[in-house]
Amino acid sequence: MNIEATTLPEVMILTPRRFGDARGWFAETFNAARMREAGIDTDWVQDNHSFSAAKGTLRGLHYQRPPHAQAKLVRCSRGAILDVAVDFREGSPRFAQWVGVELSAGNGRQLLIPAGFLHGFVTLTPDVEVQYKCSDLYAPDCDGAVAWNDPEIGVDWGVEDPVLSDKDRAAPLLRDAPRPFAFGGAPCGGAA
Repeated sequence: MNIEATTLPEVMILTPRRFGDARGWFAETFNAARMREAGIDTDWVQDNHSFSAAKGTLRGLHYQRPPHAQAKLVRCSRGAILDVAVDFREGSPRFAQWVGVELSAGNGRQLLIPAGFLHGFVTLTPDVEVQYKCSDLYAPDCDGAVAWNDPEIGVDWGVEDPVLSDKDRAAPLLRDAPRPFAFGGAPCGGAA
């Protein structure tokens, strides 16, 4: 597996090797022992799978605060997405900076997003399936979001009028959102 850093060093692109022949290809998308060897020692406890019918569907920017903060390992198994991570750790020198990576069924890339980062994606094609591992179980009382179009963050989603959920449409701006993560890993005060 090829592992490369992004402009946010904690966010990494993982590209599994594909072994192809006349039938197609095979790839090992996850191997705990190999991940540990690469310095990624995360216990994944939940797998999620989403389907978005329309191109321009935007999901995010989401987080789950402590004590149930989640790291995610995201891949797109059908179609293509722009996957986005935003540093959401109070005191980080990169606070509110974002990185976007195209993940697709064709390129096989995965994005590793640590706890303490906002996550979202926009579909670049119709009929998109996204699968991701989470390091903690879903906890509705710890669920949070920041506005997808927050001007302080300034993500270039490439869409003007995305398909949004009511939750994402109502998400607060960054300046009004609680700050449940501190740079260095310790949670800070502030409940959502």
